[in-house]
Amino acid sequence: MRKRLCGTAALLALLAGPAAADPAPDLSGATKSVFLPYLNAPLSGEPITRPPALSVSFGGRVARAVMDTGSTGIVVSAKLIPNLAGLPKLGPGSLTYTSSGRIMQGDWVVTPVTIAGTNGASVTTRPLPVLAVRQVACLKTARNCRPRTDPTGIAMLGIGFARQGDRQAQSTPDRNPFLNLPDMGTAEAPGAMRRGYVVSKSGVAIGLSAAAAKNFAFLKLARSTEFPDWAALPACLSLGARTPPACGTALVDTGVTVMYLTLPDAQLQGQSAPGPDGKPTLAAGKRLDIAFGAAAAYGFALGDGTDPVAPERVILVPRPDRTFVNTGVRLLNRFDYLFDADGGYVGFRPRT
Repeated sequence: MRKRLCGTAALLALLAGPAAADPAPDLSGATKSVFLPYLNAPLSGEPITRPPALSVSFGGRVARAVMDTGSTGIVVSAKLIPNLAGLPKLGPGSLTYTSSGRIMQGDWVVTPVTIAGTNGASVTTRPLPVLAVRQVACLKTARNCRPRTDPTGIAMLGIGFARQGDRQAQSTPDRNPFLNLPDMGTAEAPGAMRRGYVVSKSGVAIGLSAAAAKNFAFLKLARSTEFPDWAALPACLSLGARTPPACGTALVDTGVTVMYLTLPDAQLQGQSAPGPDGKPTLAAGKRLDIAFGAAAAYGFALGDGTDPVAPERVILVPRPDRTFVNTGVRLLNRFDYLFDADGGYVGFRPRT
């Protein structure tokens, strides 16, 4: 109950006026950062509406990959990895994307990967586990899935945190490509490059520096009690200006264009109606407000096509024991987003 009241107070304070964010991490010794513009970055002044893409290579042909803050780990078609049989193997692996219902199945192999944007800059990771996908299976509740064997065209760069509890138990930080560059160390023994990144609508800065983190408001994360990772981002949600808001967790997910929302019945009462498929959906015009502690808050009217932060669609996910929002990629039209893996911080910087 104490957590809920604290989150409620944070959202009410944000709606009423400015509040103090958590103290910023000490980045005085962090100077090295590499910026990679997306392959599909929007034109200047235009909103981002699709998941961002970067190129990946394992020493062979270059592939286009989705940069996904909603998962952890590199997931690619086995055919994209040359000399696959000769690489060190860690055994069979599986990763489920619950938004679509696709289950990626294959083998974890150990290999470096080169990641590049459009400006000629690139980074090459240390050898790290990569899931070489040999089969795609589907959850019974899948929204967008077709079973396949020896699939082609799969390439995901999962750079998120706290994803292990969502059918991704193998998605630990040692599999995150943006946290495993040669100049990076660990939280206990930092390297010349601080583990973390800044995601904007035009590109990603890998490795944190004081300059890259300028003007961010920060939220300190708790440690995970189950995994060698940080806990999920806390958030409070209010639908239709209802108070008190419901408090739970959020996922900033650049891999999807829609929003996934789970709210208690008290928030949804009178706010939803059956959609074309018979499943409940939110009525157009209702306002949803989201607060990430005291670091940032925003809101929008559902279905407002003129607001670049409003998601393409809001999908209600019934879970009576959970309050949760997956923001989708359009949050980047309102904020730049920072993750500090060494210090355990998330940051938000308002876009002008």
